[in-house]
Parts: sequence; structure tokens; C-alpha cells
Amino acid sequence: MSEPTIKTKFINFNDLIIHEDDDILLVNKPVNVSSLDDKSNRNLNHLAKIYHPELQLCHRLDKMTSGILLMAKGPENYRKMALQFQHRKVQKTYMALVRGVHHFEEREVDIPLLITTNKRVSTHKNDGKKALTVVTTEKTFRNYSLLRCEPHTGRMHQIRVHLLALGCPIVGDELYKGENLMLSTIKRKYKLSGRKEEERPLNHGYLLHAQKLRFTHPATEEEVEFEADFPKNFAVVLKMLEKYDE
Repeated sequence: MSEPTIKTKFINFNDLIIHEDDDILLVNKPVNVSSLDDKSNRNLNHLAKIYHPELQLCHRLDKMTSGILLMAKGPENYRKMALQFQHRKVQKTYMALVRGVHHFEEREVDIPLLITTNKRVSTHKNDGKKALTVVTTEKTFRNYSLLRCEPHTGRMHQIRVHLLALGCPIVGDELYKGENLMLSTIKRKYKLSGRKEEERPLNHGYLLHAQKLRFTHPATEEEVEFEADFPKNFAVVLKMLEKYDE
């Protein structure tokens, strides 16, 4: 019996699936969709339960962070994957676009993080919890850098705050001092269209993407790796940078 096609006004869950077998399922989470906590039932956990009642979300991404999410089928597979996340056996790779040219080669950012009362996160050496991110420059443009970030812990807003601490906040991440990317800043002789409209940012949110997961399959016990393509907004920005900011 084939699985149902799960649709909402905005999301076709089936189109998000990267991989599915008898034990796990991985999806590419879109931007502006909650992993779990959105009360509108547009969250991926709600859609996953409709698609397969035994699916359980093994981790989360922030609402505006796109990329790969792992779900387990059944309590035993979930237990095995939860232990891997708990013991930091899952390798996670994120891609982030930041302003400025930065040359990092496996730069370790080992700065404790503290969640404040307004749900912001700040660095705090005394009261913060240990957080470690390894940052490597993937590609540089004339005015921007694409960074590969590998978090070794799973703190809230970890990559966003660690990159801010390095002096390179993520493009579009206004909560942590990240500026939007405007076409007029990279394209020479830029002109607005004939209509008198205010220029809109290219990024449409902040540009942080969970690209890869590597882990031990809960049933086969083989090491596996899966990858999620960039969402449209991130891909468009990279294309514009390659065209106008090389």
C-alpha cells in the first residue's frame, strides 16, 4: 500500500523527502516552517505524523533555518538515534553566508552560551553551557564568504551566535546583527524597475542551511550520510554573488 500524499496550502510533505526506508526518514525542511512548535499545524512534526503515525522527530531546526531533518520510525529506532544525538555521534554540517571575506581553516569556536529571558542567546563564560563549533571557509566572493560550520554540541542558536562572536554574523540574521543582502550593493549601475518600489532583500530571511547529516543507521548499523539541497532563496543569492560579486 502506497503512503498518502500529505499536502497543506503551502507544503507537500512528499516533496520534502530526501530518503525513506523501513526505519528512518529524512526531509529537507523549508525556510519559515517550524520543526515542532508552530500552533498552526504547519509544523513538520504534525505533517510527518499524518504521513506515518510512528514517525518521531530526532532533532530540530530553527524556524528560519532550512535543511536536513531526521525522523525515526518506531520507538526502538528513535531510542537508538536519540542516543547518538545525546552522545554527539551524529555529524552535522551547516552552510552559512556571511558578509566580508574570511579565511577560516577548521577554526574552533569554543565559547559557552547562555539563553536569556527574551529567548536570545549570548556568550557567557561563567554561566553559559559548553558549546563548540568548527568553522571552515568554503568559498569567498568579493564582499561575502560561504562558511561550513560543524557544531559539536547542540545549543540553541549556536552557529548564529558563534559566527557573531567571530565578527561575521549571518546574512539576514537581524536578531544577531546580520544585515540583509541587497542587489544594489553587488551589482554595478543597479536601477530599480520603473515602478517606484523599495528594493527588497535578496535573502528573504537569514542564510543558514543544514546541509548534511552523517550517522550510524539504527537498523543496519552502517555509517550513512545524507545531504539536502539549498532552498531557493539561498541558491538565488549564491547565483547572484557568482554573477556580480566574484
